Amino acid sequence: METDRARRAAGGPAAGSDDCEVADGRNLCPVLAAVSVIGTEWRLAIVHRLLEGPQRFSEILKSNARLNAKTLSATLKFLEGQGVVQRTVVSTRPFSVVYSLTDMGLGLAPAARELRAWGERWLLPRATAASRSAAAARRTPAIQGELPRIVVAEADHPRGR
Repeated sequence: METDRARRAAGGPAAGSDDCEVADGRNLCPVLAAVSVIGTEWRLAIVHRLLEGPQRFSEILKSNARLNAKTLSATLKFLEGQGVVQRTVVSTRPFSVVYSLTDMGLGLAPAARELRAWGERWLLPRATAASRSAAAARRTPAIQGELPRIVVAEADHPRGR
C-alpha cells in the first residue's frame, strides 16, 4: 500500500482526498466536517455579516428581514459552541452583548467571499431574469376596458305587480 507521501510525490491524490476516511467512528472528510459547521443558510450568512466587524444581536437581526430572533439566537449559540463566534458581554449600563469572529471564524473569510462572488455571478442573473418574466406576466393586458356586466333577467323577479 502506498503511503500518503509517496502518492503526493508521484503526483497522485493524497490519502482521503477522493473519499472520506473513517477512524475511531469519526468521519475525517474535511469538506463534510466544514459543512457540518457552516452547513445552513443562516450560519454562513451570519459569519459573512460578522466579517464586517463585531456586531450586537440587534444589528445582526436587522441585517436580514427574513431572519428572526429565535433562529439568530440558536445559530449564534451553535457557532459559539463550535468555536467560530465569540460572545462578549460589555459591562455598560444597560449591558450589551457583542458577537465577533474567532480566528477559526476569520479563517472562513475566503470561503465566504468566494461563495458571494459565485452567487453574484451565477445566481443573481437568474433571479433578475425570473423577476423580469414574472413582472411581464403581471402587466395589465393590452386591451383595457370595463368588465362585462351581468344582467339578471327581469322576468324572474317581479317588481311592482
